Amino acid sequence: MTTDMRHAVVETLPDSEAVALRMADLLIRGVEAKTDGPFRVALSGGSTPKRLFEILAKPSVAKLLPWDRIEIFYGDERHVPETHADSNHAVSNAVLISQVPIPAANVHPMPTSATVAEDAISYQRTLQQAYGATILEPGRPLFDLVMLGLGTDGHTASLFPGEPVLSEKDAWVSTAAPKTAPHERVTLTYPAIHSSALVVFLVTGASKVEMLRRLREGDPSIPSGSVTSEGRIIILADRAATGDVA
Repeated sequence: MTTDMRHAVVETLPDSEAVALRMADLLIRGVEAKTDGPFRVALSGGSTPKRLFEILAKPSVAKLLPWDRIEIFYGDERHVPETHADSNHAVSNAVLISQVPIPAANVHPMPTSATVAEDAISYQRTLQQAYGATILEPGRPLFDLVMLGLGTDGHTASLFPGEPVLSEKDAWVSTAAPKTAPHERVTLTYPAIHSSALVVFLVTGASKVEMLRRLREGDPSIPSGSVTSEGRIIILADRAATGDVA
């Protein structure tokens, strides 16, 4: 089964706080439902995911999760040191990972110490080791959950308009050097995102109205419009992003 953006389920929520809470609920339910093997999740960066991390780190919520069965990966990363303020891992580590009892071996930040191309190859090897194969197999998702955002230019992860990575059909991880955003990037590719049981887009704010409309239509002219999943796709959007100001 393949789900494309035109068949995504859209949930409209009151505000960004409600989006983060719903994402936490989906994550908790997903981990509970998976009884065999680790639950592999690819995190995204941004303000709404940061709020999600704060929610998950609360002792009352953290105790609901079997952290030894969760493996954390990333959808993309800016090619900066792990301690850099622009690092997705730096944020999630400070807000969530360091606050919960997840084994260090279960956390897989994207490397940023070699060249961007070498680090992409290295991260693909990490994913292949976790997956137990070098070829993605239909019906056996690499990720149980992939979290994605939506840029005002239609990008998601670091799949930016005009980047060669948009044409990648085989590699699981590749590079990007967007002209409209700082830093070189390491990013999951369409094939890696497709190999998922659930993809969730987190979309908040009035600046996203037009791009959210195009995302829901599966507009192929924006990178996010071409995302597919072997499983389900859910869009969690606040009222501001849907244009519902009532």
